[in-house]
Amino acid sequence: MSFLPEALDLARQPLRDRFQAVTGHDVLRVLGQEHIGEAGFLSLLSPAAEPNLEAMAARAHDLTLRHFGRTVSLFTPLYISNHCANHCRYCGFAATNTIPRSQLTLDEVRAEGEAIAATGLGHLLLLTGEAPQKAGVDYLEACVRVLRPLFPSLSIEVYPMDTADYRRLVAAGVDGLTVFQETYDPALYAELHPAGPKRDYAYRLNTPQRGAEAGMRVVNIGALLGLSDWRREIYITGLHAAWLQKRYPGVDIAVSLPRMRPHAGAFQPACIVSDRELVQAMTALRIFLPRLSVTISTREAPAFRDNILPLGVTRMSAGVSTAVGGHTKPADNGQFEISDPRSVEEVCAMLRSRGYQPVFKDWEPLDASA
Repeated sequence: MSFLPEALDLARQPLRDRFQAVTGHDVLRVLGQEHIGEAGFLSLLSPAAEPNLEAMAARAHDLTLRHFGRTVSLFTPLYISNHCANHCRYCGFAATNTIPRSQLTLDEVRAEGEAIAATGLGHLLLLTGEAPQKAGVDYLEACVRVLRPLFPSLSIEVYPMDTADYRRLVAAGVDGLTVFQETYDPALYAELHPAGPKRDYAYRLNTPQRGAEAGMRVVNIGALLGLSDWRREIYITGLHAAWLQKRYPGVDIAVSLPRMRPHAGAFQPACIVSDRELVQAMTALRIFLPRLSVTISTREAPAFRDNILPLGVTRMSAGVSTAVGGHTKPADNGQFEISDPRSVEEVCAMLRSRGYQPVFKDWEPLDASA
């Protein structure tokens, strides 16, 4: 079983016509239902749902409180390598961009980890460019073993791997996987990834499944908003998340909602996703999948992150640097520009002022004594 046949079938469907066919009456009927299916989800993403954003926001808020309470899990990324073999047209780390390339030594990884751990955070996301010949599984495993004593939860956002490699990293202490499909449109995917291992659409699409089968506790997916029609991308992202939830009920399935940010290179977004459209996407996802974890990163501005907090957000990044080694030394070669530069302490203060509990740690590994 794979989500690939469904994704390819959806790519052939005239989804734009289906969105346009939704009426205001259809939207109100969906909002009156306790549980909604795929057709209802599509209705909430349609243009006809725009006048009902307040009702969608209220419903999303209630569902989030019911399933997650007034808690928000905090994490920060640690970039350990920016070498990349891909030619992605939209990414600052792409092999075609002339930027300083670097990779942390294990001593530097430890120093970065200690600086982050001093903020109190217990959730860390390790990131690399996609260059397994540089930052291979051996290197990743060594980094994980250095960081495991400092953090109860370690996730990775690296290149797609086989199930056996994920099992190896799980055994070393990794419990979370983030992998973005970027776009679910196969033709656009091929255009945006002209060379490099990332060009394999099917292998990347099946990556979340391989991670779940390897024993990952959390699997986080998403599309990069701005590459294509956001309604189509969010709709297929939601169906992908639902497919994963059904087949891996013991895995925490999460979705991130990253909008494109300025980066090295000349690529410009195909479309601009407005704040209202991002709110519509997030609230529709929450109503469709009430147990879904939703991440809003520092790609978004502080005021916007603060204001959308009650509408479905369960995870936020804080104290972020997108540069290799950026937590211990100044750096200007980040993957993209962040919009929210606030420290962990400042984000926590904001959450508490709004009646939310910032969660530094919600997982204790079996090898806690390691």
